Amino acid sequence: MNPQLFYNTGYRFFRMPWEIGPRTELVDLVRSGRLQPGRAVDLGCGTGANAVFLAQHGFDVTGVDFAPAALRKAEARAAEAGVTITFVQDDLTALHHRLGTFDLLLDYGTFDDLSLPKRARYLANVLPLAGPEARFLLWCFEWPPRRWDRWVGFVPVAPGEVDERFGSDFLIDRIAGTGTPNLRRFIPGFAAYLMTRHATEERT
Repeated sequence: MNPQLFYNTGYRFFRMPWEIGPRTELVDLVRSGRLQPGRAVDLGCGTGANAVFLAQHGFDVTGVDFAPAALRKAEARAAEAGVTITFVQDDLTALHHRLGTFDLLLDYGTFDDLSLPKRARYLANVLPLAGPEARFLLWCFEWPPRRWDRWVGFVPVAPGEVDERFGSDFLIDRIAGTGTPNLRRFIPGFAAYLMTRHATEERT
């Protein structure tokens, strides 16, 4: 099935399994002051829980998703919370909108859901959104590749892949990572990274 059709159908008719409210790592980083308010973009925002949380804590937020059903729910969530968020329907592997640059980029489960070729296209489209010294919070399923992962249509992020793909542009700090005991056979682990874009003079 076409991924956009799959997700749009899911969001339209069901509550998706990952619709669990703002994510723990994000909440902790904002409340501790490690992430300060600024322009933020939620990459693959879904129904907007993380975007709304950021807006409630002083961020100027843009949410991007390719599923219109998700964006409709996100807009309703923002309205109910009384916050203003710019929601944009677009494909992060082939952006058509000019979004500008951001101080914070947030990705919970979008990058790892892409095929390897699409991950390269994602980077080409997303990296220009990061301003100098921008922070990038990336959460992904991560474990050594297994033969049957490809058979079921999912390729997790491999250990070291984040460093390989993002390391030339960001200082990378792994802030979380663990297995999920009751699902370890099927979902062996995840990782969260808080990355900081190198200052311009360091990249030249």
